[in-house]
Amino acid sequence: MTHLTSAWWRYTVALVVVFAVSSCARSPSPDGPPATAAGGPNAAARLTPTPTPTPTPEADHAAPGTRLQAIQWDGKQRTYVVHAPQNYVPTRPMPLVIALHYFPGNAEGMAFMTGLDAKADKEGFIVAYPNGVNGSFNALICCNTTEDDVGFIKALIGRMKQVWKVDPDRIYATGISNGADLSYRLAVEMPGVLAAIAPVSGGFMGRLVDGHPAYAPRTPVSVITFLGRLDGQFRRLEAGVATWRSRLGCTAGASAPVPSASGVSRSTARCRDGSEVVSYALAGMPHAWPGGVQGGRLSDPTAGISATDLMWTFFAAHPRRS
Repeated sequence: MTHLTSAWWRYTVALVVVFAVSSCARSPSPDGPPATAAGGPNAAARLTPTPTPTPTPEADHAAPGTRLQAIQWDGKQRTYVVHAPQNYVPTRPMPLVIALHYFPGNAEGMAFMTGLDAKADKEGFIVAYPNGVNGSFNALICCNTTEDDVGFIKALIGRMKQVWKVDPDRIYATGISNGADLSYRLAVEMPGVLAAIAPVSGGFMGRLVDGHPAYAPRTPVSVITFLGRLDGQFRRLEAGVATWRSRLGCTAGASAPVPSASGVSRSTARCRDGSEVVSYALAGMPHAWPGGVQGGRLSDPTAGISATDLMWTFFAAHPRRS
């Protein structure tokens, strides 16, 4: 990333060392703590990383490249990384994709795993990667935080509209695991903001969903989702998709194999409000990002499809509906 300070890079290296020792497995029970990482319950605690300087965000400056930005929200400085392609100019509004990391994770890890920067450069959109507090977001379930992350993301999008002049009709969110859960929450709790979401290995479930039968988007938000059948939470995640479709009055077609990808099936549903739900199920994939970059925390490069490619095609076909 071309414009980040050396302090930010040292900070990132330290985070990678800590995060590499733990898995982002789903919680075994609703709203409970995440499952223990391989290597024992205290594997991460045994590491004592060398203290590094706090990264210094740059001042707001809308230009091509990648930069760390900050915003004050709920009494804290919250940070996010923005990547804009080389052909970006503020006078030509571009789509915006909000990319939400796993737990524990950060913006750098999400950018590396997904390859979204390269996709943005090729297709002409902007990506913003928010950083959760202590590596987590306050989503539908997981991960030991009470932060107002919905408010933070809404404020971030407001800043992107004001400073970066993004197209308000083409604002999208994606995420994996903890970040995927948050993308569902954003779709419900930020009416009229998002055009579509792409949750990967995450679900529409938890106390807010189970305890409030009317908890659903009030404005159309289309969904494309990717779930691995080897994910320990696959049945719950699949049930969450069914709940979403039921609450939006969607009519689902039969699941059918994807001809170009062995063990991958796809179903499509049309919903009462005009939105669409497309769901991919991957027979050989665990809790992962299909087609992710080799070496990414939750990448599955051999999944047979690319979530990054498919979601952008879906996003491009689904601007905001009134």
